[in-house]
Amino acid sequence: MFHYLKFTNYFITTLLGVSTVLFAQHWILFGFGTFIAFYIIGDTFFGEDLSQPKLTKKWALNAMLYASVPTTFILLTVCIWLVTPYDWAAMHSLSAILGYDFIAAKANTSIIEIFVAVIFCGLMLSGIATVVGHELIHRIGNKKAVTTGRCLMALSFDASFSIEHVFNHHVHVATENDPVTAPRGRSIYKHVPIAVWGTNKSAWQIEVKRLNRKKQRSFSLHNQFITGWLMTAAWLGFVFLVGNWQGVFFVSGIGLAAKITLEIVNYMEHYGLVRHPRERVMPKHSWNTNRKVSCWAMFNLPRHSHHHAKGAVPFEKLEAMPDAPVMIGGYISTIVLVLLPPLWYKLMQPKLQQWDDTMANESELAILRLQQGQSIASVVDDRRLV
Repeated sequence: MFHYLKFTNYFITTLLGVSTVLFAQHWILFGFGTFIAFYIIGDTFFGEDLSQPKLTKKWALNAMLYASVPTTFILLTVCIWLVTPYDWAAMHSLSAILGYDFIAAKANTSIIEIFVAVIFCGLMLSGIATVVGHELIHRIGNKKAVTTGRCLMALSFDASFSIEHVFNHHVHVATENDPVTAPRGRSIYKHVPIAVWGTNKSAWQIEVKRLNRKKQRSFSLHNQFITGWLMTAAWLGFVFLVGNWQGVFFVSGIGLAAKITLEIVNYMEHYGLVRHPRERVMPKHSWNTNRKVSCWAMFNLPRHSHHHAKGAVPFEKLEAMPDAPVMIGGYISTIVLVLLPPLWYKLMQPKLQQWDDTMANESELAILRLQQGQSIASVVDDRRLV
């Protein structure tokens, strides 16, 4: 039973986080700090989860995934309410019960606290909607799963993720044809705009080619890139009806924060790793971590090496693969390090050197030398001298 319940981790922390946003003011800062500390400290002291239990209750696993939909709705409802000047959610009734003036609290929430709320809620949205959306869009052939995944991703302006991620990223990971694989020395601040532009461009091109094969028009509702953006537009239209422009701006900020979080995660999952385009994807082409709190909170997404080696494997069957390249830490702690490029480069250098020495083959070393401005011939000559 424990191996099922452990995946409820994120729902519990998210609902607790939402409650601090609801209480507004300094509670937002407290909630954000506690959230970050929980994941960093938890990953540091709770160790790794190398277990690979056989989970057979598919209905329970699916229930936990689809529970992200109402959880996301609760999160975003509270967010919209926080920035609208009127009490459309009738929170005065809850104030009477709890003896806490929610209306006054949100009215006195500062700009800084609102800004922190955008980042905080963006992190929570990425953990609930993006992580689950990622799992569901991989279930090709299951229309309900893929559509639900696209709807969840649309909240962060990324419904086209279902196109690019499955049909480009997983095919071209660790090569120059993958917009989200960052070469060594590229900072996260340079990488995010490159990745956002590249993934959208790639998704559009994939859809155009697909529709051309079917002799259908590119500019039509057959184009999933277009319908994905229409999903986002419909969502923002609904937010406007409920929360006016304040709600639209706030929710848009949260969506962008979630999208940026996704690209940061992509960055740290594949930073500096290379692969010859004609060679198959292997566990060594992704950074992996088995830290308990990260794995339990993100439906085993940190077991990323197995996910890329076999993309169709559902989250509950992903293997620990302790021999795969190991990420610096858990996901939240690594996100923090990524935001500090000098420290990030310093910490990653020995890990990259270890990868070069123990995992890279001849063609991968050649690619690395080319990236550094050297020729393939020099690589071959160097290896012959060893």
